[in-house]
Amino acid sequence: MGKVLGIIAEYNPFHNGHLYHLQESLKVTGSNYTVAIMSGNFTQRGSTSLIDKWSKAEIALQCGIDLVIELPVLYSISSAENFAEGAVKILDSLKVVDYISFGAETENLDILNKFAEVLYNEPKEYRTLLSHELKKGLSFPKARENALMMYLNDIRKYVNILSEPNNILAIEYLKALKKLKSNIQPISIVRHEAGYHDLNFSGNIASSTAIRNMVKNNGFNALRNLMPSASYSTLIQNLKIGHIIPDISVFEKQIIYALRKLTIQEIANLPDVSEGLESAIKNTANSCNTIVEFLNIIKSKRYTTTRLQRILLYALLDITKKDIALSKKIQPYIRVLGLNNRGKYLISEIAKANPKLEIITSVKKFTDESSNKSSSKNLMTMLDKDIWASNVYTIGYDEDSWSNLDFTKKIVTL
Repeated sequence: MGKVLGIIAEYNPFHNGHLYHLQESLKVTGSNYTVAIMSGNFTQRGSTSLIDKWSKAEIALQCGIDLVIELPVLYSISSAENFAEGAVKILDSLKVVDYISFGAETENLDILNKFAEVLYNEPKEYRTLLSHELKKGLSFPKARENALMMYLNDIRKYVNILSEPNNILAIEYLKALKKLKSNIQPISIVRHEAGYHDLNFSGNIASSTAIRNMVKNNGFNALRNLMPSASYSTLIQNLKIGHIIPDISVFEKQIIYALRKLTIQEIANLPDVSEGLESAIKNTANSCNTIVEFLNIIKSKRYTTTRLQRILLYALLDITKKDIALSKKIQPYIRVLGLNNRGKYLISEIAKANPKLEIITSVKKFTDESSNKSSSKNLMTMLDKDIWASNVYTIGYDEDSWSNLDFTKKIVTL
């Protein structure tokens, strides 16, 4: 059937850098088919997708992806580790994927692999160093970065590697491949021109952060040159009908309401909440009126803004520690968001390669059938969170804020 390339992405939104990554990945691997595991309406850094997941799937198909599979929200807004492991679990379960390609700030895959090896095996000396760094009151990412550099005994060589967000995710993908003992071969493509957080751009490449910032500040003039035409036109179309969600602040009143309603114990049961943070969250929510104010009061050396924003999303979407623990234990379903003719062929090959895999092409059909199968209970818990996430997301629309789109929207086809 030829080679199959897997990509894990948010496409928030799909821009020329993503197109470059896709084209380079196909060139390097010689793949004939592409599968994207894509975040839905909420993202790993604790914010919103600029446009809805079906619009993103349509753009991905128009730009060269053959099959778009949704990354369930229990993974998509989770820590880098759970985000990566959930996505790699899905790719590996397809049993047809030959390569996984990810963007990174370094071209040295061996170094990234070395970090992944340490994190996967967690030797005693490394665990001791990590514990020592955490006792300093550092955030977990910073403590882990320090412990890794000390364990590998070359701080100057590695310091720039571990401070870059795409490198960190790449390491988690590699670690997940080791954990799953996957045969999928990793490929790293160096980020081209614009960095992950760069607000400036050169030529026709800009980061997703820069593009979202332009949209938020009505700077649309430059966008046409920074995105493939399909992506640009879909973005503008969503803008015209009031279906743009620039960031998490759109839901700040709902979030503050949720936190005020939750008890301290219920806040303690939100993922990423530990060490008495629940009391600080409750007190802050009871006294502030905006997310910016909330974050400014509560962020600290130990709790990064990203971690705090994820906690806010957990409160908004009613996701608990029990839900995240469930996501780590189960094999997730394959929720098809979009496909072309090559994607249809891939789905048939996937079904043959792994007959036990739950492939969802109709949420209603899956829901109806699951009511009679006790084995589907955990998958329904996961799917219910995806459905609820879509229902919450559309509240942010200016118009036509329909709920239950997961039941009424058809798979995007080209």
